[in-house]
Amino acid sequence: MAQDQEFNPDIYTLVDEEGVEQAFELLDVMEVGNDRYFALIPYFENPEEMLDDTADLIVLKSQMDENDEELMVSIDDDDEYQRIGEMFLEKLSAYFEGDGEE
Repeated sequence: MAQDQEFNPDIYTLVDEEGVEQAFELLDVMEVGNDRYFALIPYFENPEEMLDDTADLIVLKSQMDENDEELMVSIDDDDEYQRIGEMFLEKLSAYFEGDGEE
């Protein structure tokens, strides 16, 4: 039944350089070459708060720690961040416009 299916977003709590925690919703994951990237937006439990936010797309890169656990880390290279961010925006735009479903 369609009523029984509920959308549950993938929510991650990330900690910034100052130790501040913030919840993010994972929109997409993309493999480019040997690297893995994540597209996230700030998550708000209250939909009205989401409407007030600018909803900037956050792009993070996968990195394995010393225990072989995957971490989401910031991308320091501006060109890489721009290139991957544009790839995510194109992919997400196509999906939400319906062009990505054939």
